[in-house]
Amino acid sequence: MIPLTLGEVAAAVGGEVHGDPAVPVTGPAYLDSRTPVADGLFVAIAGERVDGHDFADGAHAVLGSRPTSAPTVVVADPVVALGRLGRHVADRLDATLLALTGSQGKTGTKDYLAAVLGAAGTTVATAGNGNNELGVPLTVLRADAATSYLVVEMGARGIGHVRYLCEIAPPRIGAVINVGTAHIGEFGSREAIAAAKGELVESLPAEGTAVLNADDALTAAMAERTAATVLTFGERGDVAWRGVELDDLGRPSLELGHDGTWLPLALTQTGRHQVASAAAAAAMAVAAGVPFADVVAALATAEPASPWRMELHERADGLIVVNDAYNANPASTVAALDALAGIGARRGRRTVAVLGEMKELGAGARASHCEVGEAAAGLGIDVLVVVGEAAGGIAEGAAGCGTVVRTAGRDEAVAWVRKNVAAGDVVLVKASRGAALEVVADALLEGGSDAP
Repeated sequence: MIPLTLGEVAAAVGGEVHGDPAVPVTGPAYLDSRTPVADGLFVAIAGERVDGHDFADGAHAVLGSRPTSAPTVVVADPVVALGRLGRHVADRLDATLLALTGSQGKTGTKDYLAAVLGAAGTTVATAGNGNNELGVPLTVLRADAATSYLVVEMGARGIGHVRYLCEIAPPRIGAVINVGTAHIGEFGSREAIAAAKGELVESLPAEGTAVLNADDALTAAMAERTAATVLTFGERGDVAWRGVELDDLGRPSLELGHDGTWLPLALTQTGRHQVASAAAAAAMAVAAGVPFADVVAALATAEPASPWRMELHERADGLIVVNDAYNANPASTVAALDALAGIGARRGRRTVAVLGEMKELGAGARASHCEVGEAAAGLGIDVLVVVGEAAGGIAEGAAGCGTVVRTAGRDEAVAWVRKNVAAGDVVLVKASRGAALEVVADALLEGGSDAP
């Protein structure tokens, strides 16, 4: 973080210092008192169940809505104040700020982009799933005078949300990866999702660059909503790919092209959908001035940076587990199933998909779960383990799938896979975050199998 005194923090956010205003804040801001940051700023938020102010003892400095035992900047709303502080620091940075949003693939694209830009200069990027009104300013506050690139992932829960995040972290380069059905329960339609996601390109300056998915009609149409230069990615994009082939673990090899130059690229991560994420990252990096050859070279060595996203593990006895349990929506789940089917076919293995609920799908939730089940059957998945009643539509739609097993919850699913999964299988584990199905993957990898 750019060094500030507590008095300067107060001036930036419109607060009042209780304590010594000369206290220097040189570490980033943080929310969890259990993991304090040296010389950082503890942001105390009074939630429904926990009040952060009660855990301020020992903090170096605090941003809160009332005085604490530590030197504190007192404001009416710490969340709003955190955003103001983020903007204050963003305006003082000499870094290229890149932002991205989309219905699926945001984090994968962000991780690819961070790897590419990290090879070109000091890069700070969103950690984990910190893409909301708390995570965005926290990301900005990790940057300092040495930062060359700041990569910010932005989520949207409603109209106006992305616009607000862009006020905190104003991007010069902004990408919309796609418009899908994730969170459609909150928005009501893909068109409403497009309206919200497009706020990113509307926020770009005329001298900026909007990176858009040429293969997604709702995203491509956003070119009319921005004053910035438009650069597209996709099979028909300015950054394009051809000749995609998958190895026996589903890792893509292809040629990536831009401005008449085509270069070979082999990605280290599993799934055909990685190609679009890598191309989107490549387009953003090119827009930031990174030479195309350097972009491709960095993509070839990029490793997964976020947990539980198509994590590929091989147990000592040969069992392959694909842990994609961080989150799920219909499109990402079908993409993961496609990767599972491909690994099974190329390695001659039985395929087992352990799937849980996809949340925030609204009135169409049952139908969307059924469609995933239909996709599993169509891809020839051998065994489908459905976890929880809320995911029951997957089982209903899976007529024709080899074997369908319904389980009441995680514990029953763990018991089933431990008893029935064998060394020659490949297992996919996927659901929305609330389902916490990573415990199934962990049980297989840590405890082994009870199968004979």
